[in-house]
Amino acid sequence: MTEPTRFLVRVRAPIDEVWHALLDPGALRAWLSEYAEVDLPSRYEFWGRYTPDGDVPRQRLLLAEDHVLRFAWTVTGTETVVEFKLEEDGDATSLSFSQSGLPDYDAMLADPDTSLGMMYTFWALSVANLVDHVEGRPLTARCDLTSPLMSEEVRIDAPRGEVYTSIADPAVFTRWFGARIEAEPRVGGRWAMGSLETDQDPAKIVDLVPDSRMSLAYQDGVVATWELEDSGGGTKLTFVQSGFSDEKPPYGSWMGWLSGLAELRRFHEIDSWLPLWADVHLEGTPEGLITQDRK
Repeated sequence: MTEPTRFLVRVRAPIDEVWHALLDPGALRAWLSEYAEVDLPSRYEFWGRYTPDGDVPRQRLLLAEDHVLRFAWTVTGTETVVEFKLEEDGDATSLSFSQSGLPDYDAMLADPDTSLGMMYTFWALSVANLVDHVEGRPLTARCDLTSPLMSEEVRIDAPRGEVYTSIADPAVFTRWFGARIEAEPRVGGRWAMGSLETDQDPAKIVDLVPDSRMSLAYQDGVVATWELEDSGGGTKLTFVQSGFSDEKPPYGSWMGWLSGLAELRRFHEIDSWLPLWADVHLEGTPEGLITQDRK
């Protein structure tokens, strides 16, 4: 049986503020879902265009007390169990998350855009927005699962050259993205998450303009492009994913990239930055792929 997916997150906010954001319908509609209704101790539901299988609410509340929230969520006919557990850490909060019933790493990679397969990146983006919400930072756009449009602009309070290095230098990319990146930083060079030796189908760098742009092309035709412009002493980053069929947009990877943009912004803007993700467990993940840089 697959072990639950779980991760640990640092939140620079008091525990009661994080708990409120998990239970308040207005807060949930800000960071998690289009629609949300909470009526303790019996109801905890969210649904809408930002939620996998979100045509109707599919959650069943199991527990909401003592800073533990647990609910069942039926996804594509499979009942999963989601748990958030909060603990005080001085003036900050330690947030533990788990979800049972999900496919392992290999199964997720084989079909990442099923509702179950995209749970990993759905929660990566949602929890990044939860943290930014309670810390008073701008939120990252959520993924509209009814639209094929995959383009997002974010402003980063850092010089354009520094942001470019964060994208073009695989060692720096690895630090903020939280997964090991190996690349040959030139047009025509290979780009892989994990290892160039083990990745049988690495992406190819098809465009690289210093301080301005980088594009990756994948074997399935999808192209990911970062474009940078000066913006009021900082940088406007436009990230676009293209080259896919409008009938089957790669929502799973899009949510993963959006959660990456949230951490890239934190990497440049937060003093004494540490990775948001203090610990991550996804069964079957290749050894050395996931990193938690603490330099």
